Amino acid sequence: MTRSRRLRAAAFALALFTAVAGCAVIPVGGPFPVDEAGSGDSVTVPFQRMVAVAPQPDWGPQQVVEGLLAAMAAYHDDPSVLPGYLTEEARRVWKPDGAITVIDNSFRFGELIEDKEKRETAVTVQGNKIAQINEDDTYVPVSRSDDPKITRQFTLVKDASGAYRVNGLQQGLLLTDADVRRAYRPTNLYYLNGSSGADPQPDRLVVDRVRLRIDPDKSFAQTIIERLIEGPTSALQGAVGNEFPDGVRVRWIRSSEDRVLINVSGPFNPLSTFTQGIQAQLRASLSSNNLANGRTLEVLLDGEQFFSSGSLTVPANLPESWLGSEDKQVFYTSDGAVFILAPDGEGHPVTGPAGQPSEGYTGFAISKDRDRIAARSAAGGIWVTRHSPDGRWQESIPGPDLTDPSWHRDGSLWTFDRRNDAVIRSHPVVGRGPERIAAPALRGQDVTSLRMARDGVRVAVTVGDSEVQVGALTGGGGNAMLSNFQTLTTVSGGDEIVDIAWSDGGHLLVLVQTKAGQFVNEINVGDGEAAQLPTTSKRLKRLAALGDAILATTEESNEILEYSRDKRTWTPKPATAVDHPLFTLG
Repeated sequence: MTRSRRLRAAAFALALFTAVAGCAVIPVGGPFPVDEAGSGDSVTVPFQRMVAVAPQPDWGPQQVVEGLLAAMAAYHDDPSVLPGYLTEEARRVWKPDGAITVIDNSFRFGELIEDKEKRETAVTVQGNKIAQINEDDTYVPVSRSDDPKITRQFTLVKDASGAYRVNGLQQGLLLTDADVRRAYRPTNLYYLNGSSGADPQPDRLVVDRVRLRIDPDKSFAQTIIERLIEGPTSALQGAVGNEFPDGVRVRWIRSSEDRVLINVSGPFNPLSTFTQGIQAQLRASLSSNNLANGRTLEVLLDGEQFFSSGSLTVPANLPESWLGSEDKQVFYTSDGAVFILAPDGEGHPVTGPAGQPSEGYTGFAISKDRDRIAARSAAGGIWVTRHSPDGRWQESIPGPDLTDPSWHRDGSLWTFDRRNDAVIRSHPVVGRGPERIAAPALRGQDVTSLRMARDGVRVAVTVGDSEVQVGALTGGGGNAMLSNFQTLTTVSGGDEIVDIAWSDGGHLLVLVQTKAGQFVNEINVGDGEAAQLPTTSKRLKRLAALGDAILATTEESNEILEYSRDKRTWTPKPATAVDHPLFTLG
């Protein structure tokens, strides 16, 4: 081998090794200089660009596949390299479209299989599939019930010059976890819990979790806003409002120390636009991803002021009500009565019938404004009473086999009728109901609990004692439907799901009993990522959560435990003889 070939081979070996490991990278920035003084963040995101290497004529079959995988990782940065690894026939057939398969970093190559008769060589890549990234940018981890093992075969032939080229491969891109972590960012987008034409108008933001690929030719802020404009993922399709009409484009984004200018074009009607919704969507979608924090946003339309009489500005701080400022008062039940937990740790019964001990009611739920309390009656049905001295129990939803009630933020009450296999909604405030709500995905399922999220959009159900599904409330009024259901988590092998509780619209707590003990997972419903809370020596039986506050009751001593996120410990509260901790909604 000549000296020049040895140097070239050594250089390629280094580049290929680091490329496959996700490290053959060149730092790049956005297209605009950004002055970060005093802002603590950037409108751009530091990015490492993957550099793909063209195939060399003296490479063996495995080297060619290694180079192809690196070219797949770099495809969106530079799509011109990958076709060079393919035969003409494969270039005609293969497409990068569809879901991206994500495998673990410790994948390996199987033995080469040569077919001398067909003059083909097969190279297999073996590993564990950990997730896929769908075309709507959702990140879907492999379910525990699925077999993660994956074998991907690449068929190679020699071209006229004797160099190996890939003639057969599965459609779509195959990336390692390291590739995804390098080039993609977990990103929160925000939409509205209704449309601007609805009555009442939207009052809450709904988070939509995606994985966005960083584009080295534009700022990450622009990438986020462009994806926000496209609309929600399939999980929230038809369930949320988006104040950006079809056809809107981001022309450019520029920033200074205290202001970010966002220039858009498109069919806006500034006089009829729900500007509060646009302000909330932009502010939350940038700030939650640590971009433009502390800076005012100014929206321009075709380079001019958005309004003829002035600009559309977004303050540095979003009103708390958009993200949720629910009642943080802790309630609990004991001996069939509802108590308010005072700051000194003592419990005081609520006013009205719900504060009186009773063996006839369980599964209590408190409405958004504390004005009504619902419970499941031992005699059958869901009953409601007002939180007042003159309140009395009234049946709102009849039925002998209903799940515990769950309040919606609009004042409606929800349950699942297990005997008739139906979702039921009533409106106790206005005396309307009950009515069946379509939920085709739940038909024939063993639904054991149904919980509406505080954002008024998402819903969680447990199926039997082994599965949790999350869906959304789509449509409105008479067209309401629970749909878009996806499996969030499953257990097997004798493990069982004991309880669930919403902490916010994007996170669900799941209490699981195993043969070895218990654990509580806090799961991001947008991408399935779970954080396991530390265990406690006391067996838990019920959960309640609101934002950072997480409560649980113990099975043996019937006390409330409060979880400290800072200390990562469970601490008992003074209240005793507790059956179930409660917050409003959830």
